[in-house]
Amino acid sequence: MAKYLVIVESPTKVKTIKKFLGPNYVVMASNGHVRDLPKSQLGFSPEDDYEPKYITIRGKGEILAALRKEVKKADKVYLATDPDREGEAISWHLAEALKLDPSKMYRITFNEITKSAVKEAMKHPRAIDMDMVDAQQTRRMVDRMVGYRISPLLWEKIKRGLSAGRVQSVALRIIGDREQEINDFIPEEYWTLDAVFDVEGEKKPLTAHFYGNDKKINIHSKEELDQILKDLEGASYQISEVKKGERTKKAPQPFTTSTLQQDASRLLNFSTQKTMRIAQQLYEGIDVKGSGTVGLITYLRTDSTRISEEADQAARTYIRETWGEEYASGAERTEAKSSRKIQDAHEAIRPSDIRRTPESIKDALTRDQFRLYQLIWKRFTASRMKPAVYDTTSVKIRGGEYVFTVAASRLRFEGFLSVYSDGEEEEKKSNAISGTLDESSVLHLESFDPEQHFTQPPAHYTEASLVRTLEELGIGRPSTYAPTITTLLARRYVLKEKKNLYLTELGEAVNDMMKKAFPTIVDVTFTANMESLLDSVGEGTLDWKTVVGNFYPDLDQAVKQAEETLEKVTIADEVTDVVCEQCGRNMVVKYGPHGKFLACPGFPDCRNTKPYLEKAGVACPKCGGEVVIRRTKNGRRYYGCENADCDFMSWQKPAAEKCPRCGGYMVEKGTKLVCADKNCGYNSNK
Repeated sequence: MAKYLVIVESPTKVKTIKKFLGPNYVVMASNGHVRDLPKSQLGFSPEDDYEPKYITIRGKGEILAALRKEVKKADKVYLATDPDREGEAISWHLAEALKLDPSKMYRITFNEITKSAVKEAMKHPRAIDMDMVDAQQTRRMVDRMVGYRISPLLWEKIKRGLSAGRVQSVALRIIGDREQEINDFIPEEYWTLDAVFDVEGEKKPLTAHFYGNDKKINIHSKEELDQILKDLEGASYQISEVKKGERTKKAPQPFTTSTLQQDASRLLNFSTQKTMRIAQQLYEGIDVKGSGTVGLITYLRTDSTRISEEADQAARTYIRETWGEEYASGAERTEAKSSRKIQDAHEAIRPSDIRRTPESIKDALTRDQFRLYQLIWKRFTASRMKPAVYDTTSVKIRGGEYVFTVAASRLRFEGFLSVYSDGEEEEKKSNAISGTLDESSVLHLESFDPEQHFTQPPAHYTEASLVRTLEELGIGRPSTYAPTITTLLARRYVLKEKKNLYLTELGEAVNDMMKKAFPTIVDVTFTANMESLLDSVGEGTLDWKTVVGNFYPDLDQAVKQAEETLEKVTIADEVTDVVCEQCGRNMVVKYGPHGKFLACPGFPDCRNTKPYLEKAGVACPKCGGEVVIRRTKNGRRYYGCENADCDFMSWQKPAAEKCPRCGGYMVEKGTKLVCADKNCGYNSNK
């Protein structure tokens, strides 16, 4: 009887796939990569034409020995690692480490761990795609060049234990640039004006919003508002136009890695790391009563929204049976293809079987698994449904030379909204415009409702919005978003408070040094272009040695120049006049994960520490005490009073000058001084 060996990456898949294939197949796991570049050195050099030197990863010897034993017994060996570049590279490393005979070695891939998908994959074996292997190898080498050449420089100039990364450093810069944008933001005053009308014959009043005249008019100040109100004194109001129409809202596309991470963050409050961990569990297989262990979703690392014809037809059939013919959409939707070709060989993330509803398998899932599976199932189902349809009504009201407008919409056909709502579809509460309202309706002005506003700075990045930005800029790929953010948080370059990401003092130091010494590495366009070059290697249109050969010499030169020109960043051990109450020594400034703190220089004999209160050089606006720089428990910087019984607090540095308009305190924002009272809005140059 023939005997076949199937090698997968994860031990979780072994039992499931073994069940699908039967007794003639032995299924074993490699537990990820088995070979890598050595940790102690770069692993390649220009002198050797950049040829990488791979070694067996520590701890993988026993796994390889067991695999070799089975290889000798097998008539055929199937390499069934994940269907992406990383998986292709793992297959190649396995073939090299096990010295597999090419005549009995086959590469297979499947997008979902179901019986039909695995059986179909076995019918279409192929050779290892060396272009994909080269692309992965090039990415690994370029990332290692950045990490291994720049990280020691950070250790020397800032502190040990820091790291630089090709994608990580750009992501850090993006967060830092947003922080600077927020800190420098100057609010601008504007006003809105609503008019409340009684409509003869109607019970409810009608609220309309000031528009302008024939063109939109923005109200920038109280003076402009007062002039408009003066112009409207004694004006009569009549409806000049009632327009009825229809608006449709298209169903969303099924999830990609990026959109899944964004919606899981926004709707389920999952971190990107948690989303990927749970999605991996759903992909690899869950023990479902009556079905055994089965993969519930398709492969989780993809940027494609494409769906297989079989899954597409199954979804439409299910929708017709469950909701009716009128809910199923027509031909499959296609979106304009991006110029970037990444992993479109994959499908979007979808349930492996649409008839396996979330409720039907709820007992087999943990709470978080259920919530994520439900999100994926609903999104995919909705993507095969017709748009939602709204009846819209817009009304123009003329008073003197000015126009007020009011608009409302009513859901007529819910379409995909019967299954999936991402929270953004919720219609704003507005006037329920009466169907009898027309140009002959009589209006009486009841009141005006003016309101002052100030423009808001851009929002801090969240994990979800950072992933969206990285994807839009072409930085990183589906498999890198979560690890990049996890590394930034783990290195304490960035901290997370209430979903928002903030730069720490350590992050600022690293970001400033990277921008100064390695502007190309942290350049968004350069990094996006590198991703395109890696894609070209994967497509076989560019030789991998061309990429590394062009990249390394410039990096090497930049590192050597930085070693000579960069000054060391001193972030520790400055002596203060604060006396340690335990041993009498003058305490010194140390630098920890959350920033500066005071420590006794007598460590380890004396372990006394205190918060380091760095003076800001201005008096407290509340009590006259000294303003000091403090940090939240997560490390975010703010300004507070040194007096424990004073509750003054500001995210921006207070200025010594008082606001000439309201007498309140001012804060520094870039080159401006801005009143801290948002209802005042005064600002001036420093």
